[in-house]
Amino acid sequence: MGTVTKALELLNYFSRTKPEIGLVEFARLAGRDKATVHRHLVELEANGFVEQHPQTRAYRLGPAILRLTAVREATHPTRRILRPIVESLAAEVGELCHTSLLQGDMLSPLFHSDPMVHGTQVHFDEGEMLPLHATSSGLSVLAFSPPDVIDRILSQPLKAYTDLTLTDPAFLRSVLDDIRQSGLCNLDQAFDREVSSVGGPIFGPEGTPIGALAVAVPAVRASREKMDEILNALRGAIRQATTSTGGILPRGFAVLSETPPSRPPQPNEV
Repeated sequence: MGTVTKALELLNYFSRTKPEIGLVEFARLAGRDKATVHRHLVELEANGFVEQHPQTRAYRLGPAILRLTAVREATHPTRRILRPIVESLAAEVGELCHTSLLQGDMLSPLFHSDPMVHGTQVHFDEGEMLPLHATSSGLSVLAFSPPDVIDRILSQPLKAYTDLTLTDPAFLRSVLDDIRQSGLCNLDQAFDREVSSVGGPIFGPEGTPIGALAVAVPAVRASREKMDEILNALRGAIRQATTSTGGILPRGFAVLSETPPSRPPQPNEV
């Protein structure tokens, strides 16, 4: 990992629950010594990517992030295009809906909407990266990714986020085959023990995934009827999200997505 990558990686530790991070905590999170982390933070601060609170001296995201976000959205207005689709889907199904974009080997959340019509809601942090092997968004993207990407992801150590996270590479390949048959992924409590979700890929101009669209439901409310309702709504939203961002659905995807996806079985069930 190069010096620039190590410095920029520190930015990924910021989230809504961690808007400010001190040097000691940064060193703990990154697993590096304080002198090295401080050197990286000094470089980031000099270029406007972070700034220090004048009293606490903790670091927070800097103005350069705002400038680059504005440039990105002005030239590639993905958030502006996907926001009404996400809000419409959330209102239709009455549950939290979120969209994310592929960033390396993970998904970076872009926008989420919750109509707040229930007493129990899903907590969603747009600052938290989503793993490809443990989320419905990630697995749906992985299923339609090139073979070399699938091989790379499944050859890495796969973290278990809950006791239901699928981590066996051979078993995950069979799950990906099932997802390709339906176009969508229905996943129970694999990333968060209290959440079930349904996700599908958003395709780019080459017909390969650039991101995902998903609906997250508290597990206690994830009845078969509820999830079927979400599946039907999600299919149309995925088509709209793909075409609205200039993408192309791969051949056969529209037909395959008419088949309801089944919940991936657990290894001890087969």
